[in-house]
Amino acid sequence: MSVEVPGVEELLTMTTPARYGDTAPAHARGGALHLSSVLPAVSSAIGHPMPTAVHADPKHLQTALGIPDASSAVVVLADGLGYWNLNMRLGHAPYLRSLMNDSVNQRPIATCMPSTTVAAMATFGTGTCPGLTGMTGYTQRNPRNGEICQLIAFRNAMPPQELQRQPTIFERLAAQNVRVTSSGLPKFAYSALTQSALRGSDYISNEDPRRRIMAAAKAARKPGLTYVYLRDTDKVGHNYGWDSDKWIGTYERIDAQLALLRRSLPKGTLIVIVADHGMITADPENCIDIASEPRLTQGVAQVGGEPRCVMLYAQDGENPDDIAARWRDVLGERAQVRTRSQAIAEGVYGPVEPYVEPMIGDVIVSAAKAVTIVDSRTQTEKAMH
Repeated sequence: MSVEVPGVEELLTMTTPARYGDTAPAHARGGALHLSSVLPAVSSAIGHPMPTAVHADPKHLQTALGIPDASSAVVVLADGLGYWNLNMRLGHAPYLRSLMNDSVNQRPIATCMPSTTVAAMATFGTGTCPGLTGMTGYTQRNPRNGEICQLIAFRNAMPPQELQRQPTIFERLAAQNVRVTSSGLPKFAYSALTQSALRGSDYISNEDPRRRIMAAAKAARKPGLTYVYLRDTDKVGHNYGWDSDKWIGTYERIDAQLALLRRSLPKGTLIVIVADHGMITADPENCIDIASEPRLTQGVAQVGGEPRCVMLYAQDGENPDDIAARWRDVLGERAQVRTRSQAIAEGVYGPVEPYVEPMIGDVIVSAAKAVTIVDSRTQTEKAMH
């Protein structure tokens, strides 16, 4: 059974923030159907439920997501392989297409905002939200030195475990003597992002993708949790576009890897496949360069975030409401502009720890439709593209 995919115009319509917690009101996004729910739900499925600061009832999450009980589970995170991206190219993915026959797979779940990988991976790994993990954007202000830091490599950032203080589901399971194994690329084994968002597992490294899959299948013979990270849909999507021939070829290879995993696992093993975010094709004609518009730079000391969700840090003495008003005037319907206080009040970042607040921009600008917002004063041509 195929999923009816909405038109691009509908998919790119701005929505209200997804709700955090175990439930969401009728017709609202989020609640149990959220990226933050996945690992708590799986922990319940393997018999070691892990409530978090956001989710008090892992069993409810398990039921809502339609995840059955199992002694051994494999969770695969395919970076950037969003639900609608997957369904728009389902003809290239026979294994994933077969999963769409199950009604539980015929609805998307929500990711965090911003949906950039660093924020989403920490949301996923801890079962919480950016307001608690302190990972609120690709780049953000480091309150210790007042400078902009980058959170893929943690350049100019606080040490990973000082910035991201929420316990991960992996380390909490390991503390209960549950087997937790990650199978991935060697360079990610001790990376800052792993240490912040996904710490606590026994990491098996291998350069070859087939061997990574087989290592995960071998680990899953014992009860516990196995984690597999697949990055190529995100990497190729950023470089060539998610709708390019190169991306489609990558998608086909990932589908084959997932099918190999399915064939190689012992009978009765639970497989959960999730993405941290989806991808869109940006419109070059709707790329806004902050540097070219004086009203956008007025009163702004620093720019963080990423091209789809920019964070503005005000100069001393500047009122964020005034900055927000100027940006709304210039951008109109091309973006949604909130002050930090508005974003927190609306639950954009979930509950927010006091130490995290100064990391979030004084003004947050969410690009609409296929718009991107860049800053040629600080970003490279590749980053802006």
